Amino acid sequence: MIRLLLCDDELLAIQRLQDLLGRIEGVEIVGTAANGTAALAEIAACAPDAVLLDVEMPALDGFDVVEELARVGEAAPLIVFVTAYPHFAATAFEAGAIDFLTKPIRLGRLQTAIDRIRRSIEDRSARARLNELAGQLDALRRERAGDVAESRHIWVQRRGETVRVDLDRVDWVAAEGEYVRLHLGDANYLHRESLTALLEQLDTQRFARIHRSYIVNRERISSVRRLATGSYQLSTDAGNKLPVGRSYRRTVRDMIANDRIPPD
Repeated sequence: MIRLLLCDDELLAIQRLQDLLGRIEGVEIVGTAANGTAALAEIAACAPDAVLLDVEMPALDGFDVVEELARVGEAAPLIVFVTAYPHFAATAFEAGAIDFLTKPIRLGRLQTAIDRIRRSIEDRSARARLNELAGQLDALRRERAGDVAESRHIWVQRRGETVRVDLDRVDWVAAEGEYVRLHLGDANYLHRESLTALLEQLDTQRFARIHRSYIVNRERISSVRRLATGSYQLSTDAGNKLPVGRSYRRTVRDMIANDRIPPD
């Protein structure tokens, strides 16, 4: 429902608009005003979606109303100027009007103006929703980044004790059924978690999945070799040989290109 305020110093003009708008679906007249000062008061009180605003009025005309709204700086309604003088059209659009109606107003032309108002409101709503969503996503990213930064470690069980493992120090990870084995230098730890779930806790700038069963720390890759079979194999700086899955070859090629990892 579009909420409209009608502003005109001629009572017959207001009545004419009310009659025409009564034939258009989805429109509600929330108020009327006979001059610019009253229009500003009604806009503040009713918060209409749009104002059908007469240009020529005593004391405060339609353009003055728009200037005052701009000066106040609050969310302003859409403006459709209404006048008996077509030469005001250029000035009206320069003032930011969404449309310009010339008296006597015809129903079809008024319907076009209402359609423009409706589309503009929908555009505003869509932009507002997108801006809100973007804000939520940014907040979520910041929150997630903070959570990851604060919790890049896990606790694993080993021979009757609970050991804290710093995930940033992991060299590579291998899936073993319902578990993953974390390799850190000469030590390794078995942890009950899927490879996919663990990857979500790792710094994606530091780690890459290279196989459905392997994750590797990019900084630990020493070379990449293409085997006679056409498959790829990574070597770590500790001499470990890790296979590259077919669907992860592009990831490895990108690492070679971006990180300048030497091929064998």
